[in-house]
Amino acid sequence: MTYLYFSALMKTLKKQKIGSNLNTFIALLRGINVSGQKKIKMADLKQHFEELNFQNVTTYIQSGNIIFQTKIKDINKLEKSISNKINEHYGFDVEVIIKTISELEYIINNNPFIKQKKDPNKIYLTFLHSFPKMENINKLKETNYSPEEYSIDNKNIFFFAPNGYGKAKMNNNFFEKKLKLIATTRNWKTVNKLYDLSLNN
Repeated sequence: MTYLYFSALMKTLKKQKIGSNLNTFIALLRGINVSGQKKIKMADLKQHFEELNFQNVTTYIQSGNIIFQTKIKDINKLEKSISNKINEHYGFDVEVIIKTISELEYIINNNPFIKQKKDPNKIYLTFLHSFPKMENINKLKETNYSPEEYSIDNKNIFFFAPNGYGKAKMNNNFFEKKLKLIATTRNWKTVNKLYDLSLNN
């Protein structure tokens, strides 16, 4: 084995080792760029993430979806650092919910409405910041806005809005109020796209 070959091999292995230490996360920001409120340009948001020393930062559409990599594993720490960074630059608070690739994979594979072959264009995913209390879940069951349907699975709410999300009574604010939790909602197309982007990041 020549010196040059050995040197090149060691550089390759070093790169692989560095890459393997990075964790991929998906950050979901609540309530930005909605009806002219809390405006943040995606190019600026990408820069803010890079200022936090996050790597391979990718944004998707204007609703606040960011895929990034970092050696940090503490999700609570990441959520707080991102929220603080936004507040520092814009002077307003933005709730941040972070998901892992495995969590998105679980969501993709366990959507009851997809299994029921309902229209994917009318399916949504409400991400909860934490696990809902059973007492609040039971109170939520007292409300019936049929034909709207939902299914709670851990920190996820699968939601079917047959008349479209714009007319839905069980919107993001509704679930937050009933479950007393921070939440943010994405349509099914966005959920799938974020999963695909995270795999290729």
